[in-house]
Amino acid sequence: MTEQLPLTQNTVASIILGLACLVGVPGNALVIWIVLFAVKKQRSPTVILILNLAIADELVLITLPLWIYAFVNGWAFGQPFCKFLSYIIYCNMYVSIFLITVMSIERFMAVIYPLASQRWRQNKVVVKVVFIVWVLSLLFSVPVLLYQVVGADDTGQQYCLYMQYETDKEEIFCMVFQTLVSFVIPFVVLSISYICIGRKVKSMRFNTKNRTGVVIGSVVIVFFICWMPHNVLNLISVAALMTSNEAISETLNDIYTGGIFIAGALAFINSCINPVLYAFAARKIRSGFQISALTKLFDQLTHSHKEESRKECMDNTRKDTSITMEEKDCLQDT
Repeated sequence: MTEQLPLTQNTVASIILGLACLVGVPGNALVIWIVLFAVKKQRSPTVILILNLAIADELVLITLPLWIYAFVNGWAFGQPFCKFLSYIIYCNMYVSIFLITVMSIERFMAVIYPLASQRWRQNKVVVKVVFIVWVLSLLFSVPVLLYQVVGADDTGQQYCLYMQYETDKEEIFCMVFQTLVSFVIPFVVLSISYICIGRKVKSMRFNTKNRTGVVIGSVVIVFFICWMPHNVLNLISVAALMTSNEAISETLNDIYTGGIFIAGALAFINSCINPVLYAFAARKIRSGFQISALTKLFDQLTHSHKEESRKECMDNTRKDTSITMEEKDCLQDT
């Protein structure tokens, strides 16, 4: 882990981080401002989740100038600050995937169980869920405060990109836990949710393909594209620790060391890409990019939330001519 980092690798990572900063910081700031001050209607659960996702991304992106400086000149800000900034990044990772998972579960409930979902698809419930997401993310990121260190290469240049564990078992446990909680388990939940949604949509009278589903789907896809390399490299590192063949272990470690900086830079891309996705969705409302178009998009996400719930209720009541009181309440509430 102390080999000298290739100059080209540092350059590529710095360019990626620079672009992410230039696009993401103003983009997420704009999303936060629009949701808080420009959206006129009562915000839907989806919009509340998007707001928190933008806040988490913004917290990470404002640290990028320091990381770019460290890539070029080495880490010069001390180990406590290294731990703190790394902690923020890992919190963002957990917050992002948990919020995306909640969005997908919300879509699953809206399509599969529209009547039952009316009881909890309310802003006061979503706010509680968001609070739990932030608390869990802060707790799951604690190992970073324990193990993150400033490491030096053969030239003595320091980098804040290393986790130093006391034993191999600790490292294996932490990496496997992180990969399971932040990638594998959410991926299984998301896959099951969207498979069920796809099957349900095919059998429905109403066309439920709306802007909310498209926006959430694009956010999910981009997240996994950006974080897949990081998690694959984690598994490679675990395999290197578990194998007894020194040659294989050294090869796997070389792959890990050679790719971890680029994979980390790609993970930052996820924090800047969501506002771009919203902008593309907004272009379908009005030609060209306008702030009013983004405002209209978030207004439509709220309208889509209510309209979809009504259509789902109507679709369920048409299947049975005897409308229950719960179904009547559903139609009235939406």
